[in-house]
Amino acid sequence: MTSIIHYGIVFKVLSRNLYIITFALLSCVAVAFIYSETFMPFAWSALIAIIIAIILSLITKKQNEDVIIGKREAYIAVTLSWAVIGLIGSLPYLFSHSIPSFNNALFESVSGFTTTGSSILTDIESLPKSILFWRSLTHWIGGIGIIVLFIIIMPTLQIGGYNLFTLESSLQEKIKPKIKSVGYRLLFIYLTLTCAEVVLLLLGKMNSFESICHAFGTIATGGFSPKNTSIADYSPYIQYVIMIFMLLAGTNFLIHYYILKRKFNNVKHNDEIKFYLGTTVIVGLILTFALYFYINKPFEEAFRESFFQLISIVTCTGYATADYLQWPVFAWTIIFFAMFLGGSTGSTAGGIKMARHLILIKNIKRIFRQLLSPHAVIPIRLNGNPVNEDTNSSILTFISIYFLVFLFGTILMVLLGIDAKTASSSVATCMAGIGPGIGTVGPASNFAHLPEVGKALLTFLMLVGRLEIYTVIMLFTRSFWSK
Repeated sequence: MTSIIHYGIVFKVLSRNLYIITFALLSCVAVAFIYSETFMPFAWSALIAIIIAIILSLITKKQNEDVIIGKREAYIAVTLSWAVIGLIGSLPYLFSHSIPSFNNALFESVSGFTTTGSSILTDIESLPKSILFWRSLTHWIGGIGIIVLFIIIMPTLQIGGYNLFTLESSLQEKIKPKIKSVGYRLLFIYLTLTCAEVVLLLLGKMNSFESICHAFGTIATGGFSPKNTSIADYSPYIQYVIMIFMLLAGTNFLIHYYILKRKFNNVKHNDEIKFYLGTTVIVGLILTFALYFYINKPFEEAFRESFFQLISIVTCTGYATADYLQWPVFAWTIIFFAMFLGGSTGSTAGGIKMARHLILIKNIKRIFRQLLSPHAVIPIRLNGNPVNEDTNSSILTFISIYFLVFLFGTILMVLLGIDAKTASSSVATCMAGIGPGIGTVGPASNFAHLPEVGKALLTFLMLVGRLEIYTVIMLFTRSFWSK
């Protein structure tokens, strides 16, 4: 017997998201006017989005306001919203003929909204400014969407351990009646970081258009740049500014929230932020000395180049100032494995996330301790609090499933005739929402040459990885649709 799913709630969520996308598309009309470009691609796209939104609103007009969104509705609404927004986002590329292929336009759109940053474009600077602005804006919209999803929605679904380490218990109890309040504060933090970066980039003599586009890509940890060479041709000052803001964007936004609320003890006792910063510093220094001693780069340049590429990969941003495939083999191998780290939970970064890796390490330590003391009861603790076994199991299961999906995706890409390095890194980078990989999809290349089926698979994996795997995979299980 099938369960009752309130599709009215799903349509209501979808319609509201489409209204937001319509407004975003209309903002690009203004950009087109500023640069004397045709605005029709955005006008037609906005018209299609608003018509669908109005139809869905009319369908749900008599929706009972007392109906509470359940887990099934949440799974469907989240997945469907990202899929539909990805489709709508591809329309400006198609209508403007900037990307005439539907498969390529969808790839670029989904890459934008999922803040992946992988691209099929071979000459970015030849595109109209309004299209480039839309491309970067998809990042920024996707970034704030991810923050709301992982801080407010995911904990209520209690999957992947988010109910434990995204929100402290005291805040979890208070957040439901204050969802709007918390949402506004998160939006304020997101806007503040964006504006602060724009100002600092302007001070570095980057023009206003590029400053806004790069700030959108940084705070959303997306990585789309309006320049063919990404960040490589900018000054060291610009590179350091973007580096710092990538690190901030990869930090749990609740850390920013606690700082805003002056709850510094919560920051001090947060294990994930220590692990996140510690891992970045240690690996960054290893890469710095590798470049300094092996290829004789000046120390400051080695430091800047190493930390920029590492932070970009760890936070899943994807900006580049150098082609790390030209580094010693062991150095770019470290970069490849860094693709599986991810930033902090509750940030715009993708990947497995630092807290899950921390829990995994604590489990490994517990196994060795129990070998010495078989009868000892050794709890796993995070932020000073014990992790219950259900949550612990959920986190370990997530990591296992993540690598299984990665392995399966890599095998499929190899079967399409793609070499192993390119296949594995393209799957890893799209699942984690990073952007560049290794092989023929490195920072100096793009994804245009991949077969159409391969690009379609990677587009799907962007959504799967961005929505934390369970959210999408659940829709393909029989148990989801039955009682």
